[in-house]
Amino acid sequence: MRTTDLRHRSASQLTRVRNLGILAHVDAGKTTVTERILYLTGATHKRGEVHDGTTVTDFDSQERDRGITIFAAAVSCVWDGHRINLIDTPGHVDFSDEVERSLRVLDGAIAVFDAVAGVEPQSEAVWRQADRHAVPRIAFVNKLDRAGADLDAAVSSIRERLHTVPLVVQLPIGQEDEFIGVVDLLRMRALTWRAGGDTYEEGPVPEALREEAERRRRLLEETVAELHPTALEEFCERSTLSARTLTGALRELTHSGEGVVVLCGSAYRNCGIEPLLEAVVAYLPSPLEVPPVRGTHGGAEQEREADEAAAFVGLVFKVNSTSTGRLTYVRVYAGTIEKGDAVLDVGARRSERIGRILRVQADRHAEMDRAVAGDIVAVIGLKAARSGATLCAPAAPLLLEPPTAADPVVSVAVEARRRLDTDRLASALTRLVEEDPSLTVRTDPETGQTVLSGMGELHLEVAVEKIRRAQGLDVGVGRPQVAYRETVVRGVSGLVYRHVKQDGGAGQFAHVVLDVEPLETGTEGFVFRSTVTGGRVPQEYIRAVEAGCRDALAEGPLGGHPVTGLRVTLTDGATHSKDSSEMAFRTAGRFGLREALRASVMALLEPVVEVTVTVPDDAVGAVLGDLAARRGRVSDQTARSGTAVVTATVPLAELFGYASRLRSRTQGRGTFTTRADGYAPASVSGGTPA
Repeated sequence: MRTTDLRHRSASQLTRVRNLGILAHVDAGKTTVTERILYLTGATHKRGEVHDGTTVTDFDSQERDRGITIFAAAVSCVWDGHRINLIDTPGHVDFSDEVERSLRVLDGAIAVFDAVAGVEPQSEAVWRQADRHAVPRIAFVNKLDRAGADLDAAVSSIRERLHTVPLVVQLPIGQEDEFIGVVDLLRMRALTWRAGGDTYEEGPVPEALREEAERRRRLLEETVAELHPTALEEFCERSTLSARTLTGALRELTHSGEGVVVLCGSAYRNCGIEPLLEAVVAYLPSPLEVPPVRGTHGGAEQEREADEAAAFVGLVFKVNSTSTGRLTYVRVYAGTIEKGDAVLDVGARRSERIGRILRVQADRHAEMDRAVAGDIVAVIGLKAARSGATLCAPAAPLLLEPPTAADPVVSVAVEARRRLDTDRLASALTRLVEEDPSLTVRTDPETGQTVLSGMGELHLEVAVEKIRRAQGLDVGVGRPQVAYRETVVRGVSGLVYRHVKQDGGAGQFAHVVLDVEPLETGTEGFVFRSTVTGGRVPQEYIRAVEAGCRDALAEGPLGGHPVTGLRVTLTDGATHSKDSSEMAFRTAGRFGLREALRASVMALLEPVVEVTVTVPDDAVGAVLGDLAARRGRVSDQTARSGTAVVTATVPLAELFGYASRLRSRTQGRGTFTTRADGYAPASVSGGTPA
């Protein structure tokens, strides 16, 4: 009975929880929307402004300096008895991985659009991300007070570019600078906001807008009836839809993704935020209304309901190191956790203990005794859990699918300017990658450089600046050195090398004759063979010559780069009964091949990659021209549904900065992937290109 009561209470509480994110292109106003939500719900007592650097969610110093959201920030507030856990996500393409990790743990989202620009490149990208995660959305067309604002044009771009059915439930009152409110098309009431006011006034629809409001209400009913069977029945019987039927149908269409409810306003002027909050409660799902979380255990797939009485399972979606400790952000899908509980990191097979549980308000936190299904919280005490880790009750393990991390596309070399700071930099980079899985760090085995890779130049710039500010390190940043190779174009035959050394005691003697020739075109590596006959060079000495030749391959004559793509043949040799040894023949092989390479015609090779670029049709010409300027060779070009896919082979050295260039040439709509494609002759022979 007690378990039944607990589950009943848990279900009742969960219906009043909304876990949602704010998605948008950079500068569409999503952070301002978040600030107004926090202010109207009483979570803050002063309206924060992006231009003043006073927002709650953009609390990082770099965010305030740059005026953009860089890191996903979680906040919590209460509206009409509903707990709203909100994540303000970045809008810049370089930080799309933050959006990906956030969408993985959200039940719904508000997509914010600029009323002047409509659907912009990154708003289209985050919409596709939400599609992949099947996250229900409502839309908010912001900035209706701006010159050139046009709700109908913005709605058309939503329909055409996002391929969804917009269900517009409001009509603006006034245009541009005279925008003062909206007509609620469901209740057919006018909502107006006084300048600088915190509340709205409700009244009848202005006479000048009544006919247009009735037309739009009719259009909304017809559109909903086409999509929703129950609404269609009522519409056929009564030629209209009741507000109750319309609200229920809009909710179900939002959950299924068949349509998107569209509201409008101006967050900066405080217009339209209350109806937006009411739409969040009315149309977006609670944790009980989304499918149960699915995972695997013992090779079998299992589900776990969003139930406070179930066994605990949660997903880590963000890790942040602060001055007060390591914060691990967790979405609780099922069960309950309390301070002091032991949890299992399923992927790492490691037991951890919950030290403290915090309700997160951006950079501020309120301590909680426990967290239950549906909560998004931060915990302190976990030592090793990484982003994407599944935490669960030790007695009921379940492994959830982690968020996918995109492959890095841009790299820079980083180094501490003071040798004494090298270890500190290594520790700082480790923490950085722990916090942001879309960053990778590696040591180039050939150049010895520490290479930091990420999603774009801004992404890497922010990461390096974070190290500088947090650790006080003087960090140097530069392009990584490309790992060039050297190869033989035309070799030599019969090169004789005689190694004789006599310095008292046992001497050294080795006599070798070498042929050097290139391998087949495009073939890398090194082939050694011996054609010596009659035992003139014993087998153990032949192996020593091969080892010496391999030593010589480490540095070629052009620029000291590794040598590849050649065949060396030992054709003859001679030994001394006392002074010959494996060491002597290894030395002869090393110096003999070096001499042979200096006598050969050599060429410099550079690494090339196969680049696949996907761009809109109208940007193909600019992209092809840019690839040609980067010494790219186009191998394939195909068209598909308004986009072109171009495949080309491009020198790796020419790809630095390509991500930003492609975005600028395609207005952020172009994407590319790369695949290593070996080596090709460099454009400059006889030395390393500048």
